[in-house]
Amino acid sequence: MMDEPDKLQVKNYLLELQQTICCAFEEEDAQARFFQDSWQRGPGEHLGGGGISAVLQDGGVFEQAGVNFSHVTGSQLPGSATAHRPELAGRAFEAMGLSLVIHPGNPYVPTSHANVRFFIAEKAGEEPVWWFGGGFDLTPYYGNDEDCRHWHKMARLACQPFGEAVYGKYKAWCDEYFYLKHRQEPRGIGGLFFDDLNAWGFDKSFDFMQSVGDHYLLAYIPIVRRRRDTVYGERERDFQLYRRGRYVEFNLVYDRGTLFGLQSGGRTESILMSLPPLVRWRYNWQPEPGSPEAELYERYLKPTNWV
Repeated sequence: MMDEPDKLQVKNYLLELQQTICCAFEEEDAQARFFQDSWQRGPGEHLGGGGISAVLQDGGVFEQAGVNFSHVTGSQLPGSATAHRPELAGRAFEAMGLSLVIHPGNPYVPTSHANVRFFIAEKAGEEPVWWFGGGFDLTPYYGNDEDCRHWHKMARLACQPFGEAVYGKYKAWCDEYFYLKHRQEPRGIGGLFFDDLNAWGFDKSFDFMQSVGDHYLLAYIPIVRRRRDTVYGERERDFQLYRRGRYVEFNLVYDRGTLFGLQSGGRTESILMSLPPLVRWRYNWQPEPGSPEAELYERYLKPTNWV
């Protein structure tokens, strides 16, 4: 018998984590502050609930950073969401989560993404259907072994209290998930990805989600501090903008959160705040053989056991 899910406890944690992360990034970037935009669904809309979108733009370190909390409710899920989960049909649902994407200005500082979320669907007279999901992943433009090892060391530490096999399982899932099939290449160097987590019961599953959320800053901030002052020129900036195009492609074609949000009538501005402020595509471009840009493809954009 699973322990009972506590929705308020999850919501309070997510709101606290949002403030912790925003404060940490403001400490790193003295030139900008987060603008916090609270929003609510109107009474005539298909979905209820609301959220807080925190966005930092044009900073000295971060070109754009979005840290979005949302708590969306609905009387029933769209058909696209229940096609493969028929047990959810006809149930009222709540989806709450914290999702963030950080786009630094310096090409030597990787882009990072993290997400922790909780979903519950309820129907009178029946047991609720619920699960946790989330993870974090890193997208460098210029690879660095020290950064890759540190990132995955923190990912492994987040998982260790929950079993020796957990890191390997969710690292592999991350490598599989953040993969652009039409490009036949990973989005970055991975990290952790988990979904549909409820087999441990509510308390342990919630503890795991919190561990992932709490290890994100431990994984990312040291990398930011090491690379933020690296000298770069037009070539590196141009490559960064080109590679950001892959980020856009993944989020609009494959990302589950983006697709669910758009298909279910979510708030578009908050959903698409993950996209970079500037991006560039080039037709049939290839990096120069032996260049640092080519090294990204040849060494870093491959599933690797970094720890």
